[in-house]
Amino acid sequence: MFVDSLDLNKDILKRLFKSIDGNPEDDIVKVAYDIIKDEEEKGHHVLSKQLRAILDENVQASKKLGKELKDIFSGSNAKGIAKDFPLAVQIPREELRHHMVLSKEIESKFQRIEKEFVARTRLAKHGLKPKQKILFFGPPGCGKSMGAERLAWNIGLPFYKVRFEAVISSYLGESLVNLKKLFDSIQSFPCVLLLDEFDIIAKSRNYGQDVGEMHRLVNMVLFLLEEYNAPGLLVATTNLETSLDKAVFRRFDEVIEITKPGDKEIESLLKMTFSSTALAKDIDFSKYAEKLQGFSSAEIVKIAENLIKSTVIDGVKRIESSDFDRIINETIRFHENK
Repeated sequence: MFVDSLDLNKDILKRLFKSIDGNPEDDIVKVAYDIIKDEEEKGHHVLSKQLRAILDENVQASKKLGKELKDIFSGSNAKGIAKDFPLAVQIPREELRHHMVLSKEIESKFQRIEKEFVARTRLAKHGLKPKQKILFFGPPGCGKSMGAERLAWNIGLPFYKVRFEAVISSYLGESLVNLKKLFDSIQSFPCVLLLDEFDIIAKSRNYGQDVGEMHRLVNMVLFLLEEYNAPGLLVATTNLETSLDKAVFRRFDEVIEITKPGDKEIESLLKMTFSSTALAKDIDFSKYAEKLQGFSSAEIVKIAENLIKSTVIDGVKRIESSDFDRIINETIRFHENK
């Protein structure tokens, strides 16, 4: 007994349509409506109605967001500034990772940041400001950097990642100038700016031997965070939150711990990764979710992808539960021996 291929195709189409947004004249939206028409002609009336409802909702949301962002950016000179941004690198929108599996608590915090930003014009009328300075902390591989990319994707802003090798100089004075230049560059440019591994420039002033130099660097960071008033979002990430200067935390509007996934999140990650792969029906994702407790999201996705790659290379048409058992047991033994 194996997973019904039609049901699997339905799930894949629904997942695909949930990721489609834009205006009705966009090519990808036109193609999506053609797919709906094709499903209707095949007699798949229920599926075509479900797909149309998903797409219509996304198109309407995109129109609303576009209008809000137009209001937000009115008067800004976003065009052109991106050409002269030597201290950060832009990640193209089509390369942004934005499909995340988070616990309900963490997901609600992300949505609150996104909703506040989109509603910033309305908030301003009441003398309020959205959350704009965000700090993500937690163990490696749990989606902190991806979280910043997801924010950029959902609110429609260009995404930039700071090049610390360009910012930090062997000469302290030059590093301070570079930091100031970096923050000045985004004062009139709406974007999501990622400061990955933020502890590089925000270590506790009690840390290390070069106390005087560290004090000056961290003091500059504190000042720039305090004065930050750009039209976009500033997102910092760290695996070493205990090494950050205590005063840094107070400068952020939201501090979110991105934790390792629990049972439900692991199960969702596995289902998402295997969504287009044929699986034996006796495969129980909940059983494997229990075995993979303590693994990061990145590790879980890697395990699943390794299994998919092995079946492709070996020419196997579907994955059996024995294949799952083998690769997961090998991974667990490897971690225990590290």
